[in-house]
Amino acid sequence: MKVFKFGGASVKNAAAVENVARILKMFPKENLVVVVSAMGKMTNALEALVDAYMQGQLEMMQRFSEIESFHREIVANLGIPAGVSLERVDKLFAELKNRLEKPVSDNYDYDYDQIVGFGELISAAIISVYIGASGLENTWCDARDLVRTDNSYREARVKWEKTESLVRKKWDHIKQAGSRRVIMVTQGFIGHTDERNTTTLGREGSDFSAAILAYALNAESVTIWKDVPGMLNADPKYFSDAVVLRRISYREAIELAYYGATVIHPKTIKPLQNKNIPLFVKSFLNPGEEGTTIGSSTFSDSLIPSYIFKVNQVLISITPRDFSFVAEENLSELFSIFAKDNVKINLMQNSAINFSVCIDYNQKKLDHILAACHEKYEVLYNLPCELVTIRHYDQETISRLLIGKKVLVEQRSRSTVWMVLVEG
Repeated sequence: MKVFKFGGASVKNAAAVENVARILKMFPKENLVVVVSAMGKMTNALEALVDAYMQGQLEMMQRFSEIESFHREIVANLGIPAGVSLERVDKLFAELKNRLEKPVSDNYDYDYDQIVGFGELISAAIISVYIGASGLENTWCDARDLVRTDNSYREARVKWEKTESLVRKKWDHIKQAGSRRVIMVTQGFIGHTDERNTTTLGREGSDFSAAILAYALNAESVTIWKDVPGMLNADPKYFSDAVVLRRISYREAIELAYYGATVIHPKTIKPLQNKNIPLFVKSFLNPGEEGTTIGSSTFSDSLIPSYIFKVNQVLISITPRDFSFVAEENLSELFSIFAKDNVKINLMQNSAINFSVCIDYNQKKLDHILAACHEKYEVLYNLPCELVTIRHYDQETISRLLIGKKVLVEQRSRSTVWMVLVEG
């Protein structure tokens, strides 16, 4: 059994959905779990809908109508035969509309999760109907029945033992139904609490969902179908000579994902590594190409330098107003401030009286940090910055990147260099 994950770009319109069916037909004898994301940029549209809902804006229902029309147009362009039922799609739109009629709670993250997850639910419903009409018998499964989490909304933590039990029970039930070949179609990104509330696993978390299901079912492999030929050693927007990393280790993939490589979600690797399940990153445009294989071997990791750019960063420098040392109690207090706003620290450095961090720029969160630190600390910041990570670097690659740049912070290990840069 294999797990396939199709992201937003691979299901963005009718032609893309048709391509999903073509790829699945390339594996005629395989049992498959198909994990899908919301279509195209639909998560962004649903986030705008959440904001309108929370603020009581009049255009909320207009946004809802635009979201429904987008999906209905895809359905129409797919040419699904008239006799094929779209009942599940209809019910999901009715469920979303009903949710928007409920009072706003005092927890933004909770309301966010109850609404935004519909992107994946509707996408999976449409894809299930279409591939079924194309001759691929399948079972649509609600990830809200499969992935059990805690109630940390927008960054839910998986309850692995319960999730494994739920997933295996559902899989066994489908197999016992008698079909010679099993195709389960489900959603990435979402799960559910003990109380049956919807949760999300973090932005771009559908990769992680695929790994969760693979772990639970002891899958043969996971394939992430992307609009790139595999994992590249650099973003082609910055490097015209970027190359595909054909084989890398779990460890290398974790490092690249953690520091900002956008091809896979950072949480994806650990459950696969725990059961030695290989991960393939392949092009949905050219599915016959080799792509990237991620596994246990570290042999190829250091053969090609990799470059990761995180733009729109802010470097914050914090100094105690009484010029006392930045000791453990200060660090504990500062980390609590960052944690309260769910701020991820991308790089940190401290000296005797200074603590500096590089984080993703978000004005609202930055204002909270400044306010929380004001009484005891002097805070300075640089904006905008970019954080550059180079794996398996040499001086030539570093010098190449510093043309026209000024280095604010630099750190090095044996295999990695990190630099916070501004325009020189």
